[in-house]
Amino acid sequence: MNIAIITGASSGLGVEFFKEMQKEALDEVWVIARRENALIDVCEKYSKLSYRVIAMDLTHSESIEKLSTLLDNEKPSIKFLFNNAGFGVWGEFESTPLERHTSMINLNVKALTEVTSVCLPYLSKGACIINTGSIVSFMPSAKFSSYSASKAYVLSFSRALRQELKKKKINVTVVCPGPMATDFFNIAGLQSGESKSIERMPKCSPEKTARNGIRAAKRGKAVYTPRFYYKFCRLLAKVVPHSILMKLIKA
Repeated sequence: MNIAIITGASSGLGVEFFKEMQKEALDEVWVIARRENALIDVCEKYSKLSYRVIAMDLTHSESIEKLSTLLDNEKPSIKFLFNNAGFGVWGEFESTPLERHTSMINLNVKALTEVTSVCLPYLSKGACIINTGSIVSFMPSAKFSSYSASKAYVLSFSRALRQELKKKKINVTVVCPGPMATDFFNIAGLQSGESKSIERMPKCSPEKTARNGIRAAKRGKAVYTPRFYYKFCRLLAKVVPHSILMKLIKA
C-alpha cells in the first residue's frame, strides 16, 4: 500500500499538501492533526483518493506510540512524509509564558523528529520527506526568538538527514516560505498593526508553496524558498552577519 502522511493537515499549508497529493499514484493519504472534525471536513471537500483520518496530539508520547503501532500493523510504503505540524510564538521572550515556548518546541522540534524516526523504516526508494521550515530558518528574528530557533533546527536536521539517506535514494526537502495568508500570525499572537515590517513583506501563496515545494522535492532539492524576495533574504543570510540583519529586519 503506497501512502502519504501529512501532519498538521487540518489547515493552512497542510491542506494544500493534501490537495496536491490527490494527483499522485497513492492508495491512501493519512492526515494527522488534533481536530478530527477539521480533518474530516478537509478530506470530504478535497479528496479523490482514499484517506485515513488520525486525530492525535503529536506532542504526547502516546500519540507517537499509536502511530508507530499503526505503521507496524499496516506496513505501508510511505512515498511522501510531510512534517508540517507546527506553530509560532510572537513577542518578547521574557513577557511570554514559558509554556507557550515549550509547547511550540515540543511540536516544531520534538514531534517532527519522532514522527520522522517512526516513519523511516517504511520509506521506500524514491520517497520524499518534506519538512516545513520558514524564512527565519536562515536567520534569528527578534520577537520570534524560540520560533526561529525551532525552524533553524528543522533546516539543519533536514540537511543532515538528507545526506544520510542519499544511499537509500530518499530525498529530504525543507520548504521555507515567508508570511502566508493562513492563521499562523493569529495563533502566534501577532495582531494586525503590531509589526509594520512583517505586514510590508510580500505574502507567499500557500497553493504555490505546496505545489512548487513538492516539485522541488521530486527533483531532489534540499531547500525550496518561494518568491525572489525570500530567495534574496536567504542569500543575504549567508553573507551578511546576523547581528546586522536583525537590525535591518525588525519584527
